[in-house]
Amino acid sequence: MPETAVSKADFWFDPLCPFAWITSHWVGEVEEVRDIQTEWHVMSLAVLNEGRELDPGYQEAMDKAWGPVRVIIAAREQHGDQVIKPLYDAMGSLIHDGGEKDFGIVISKALAECGLPAGLAAEASSDAFDPQLRASHEEGISLVGQDVGTPVVAFNGTAFFGPVLTRIPRGEEAGRLWDAAVTLASYPHFFEIKRSRTERPEFN
Repeated sequence: MPETAVSKADFWFDPLCPFAWITSHWVGEVEEVRDIQTEWHVMSLAVLNEGRELDPGYQEAMDKAWGPVRVIIAAREQHGDQVIKPLYDAMGSLIHDGGEKDFGIVISKALAECGLPAGLAAEASSDAFDPQLRASHEEGISLVGQDVGTPVVAFNGTAFFGPVLTRIPRGEEAGRLWDAAVTLASYPHFFEIKRSRTERPEFN
């Protein structure tokens, strides 16, 4: 059965992405009903959109997007992989659930919540760990190509952009969706399913 055949998920996220936030909660639900282990990785919408012609509003958002991912990568480098998910959870809760738009506040509160040094906030405006950030981003994006966004999820090494969800599946419904994704990923000649999205994400 799919739920016993797959035990590893790799999840690449940018904390700014609302769809990655929902998908991350789906994976959390799956962990309750399927025997899986998840590893969390940073990718960057700012890196992804480098060199592209963007409208001014989105370009401004991308300029600000460097801060949170830089801080998570710096924390990982200094304190280990185990800080990635707690920092993501803390930042995501503030940004998506709390509606906080000031990333300086997001970063400082998230660091405090995770018991990490407040001085890490300075890394938001530093490029000291950009090589590691770019390497983490490239690890995920190289599995799916450049014409995607976040999240990227790999099922035992077979990666896709998405799934893109607008609601959080719960319990066994989350498990069945996982089983379906695993089944698609197990077929080596499957590449994509897509339809136009008609609603915004809801986080409850």
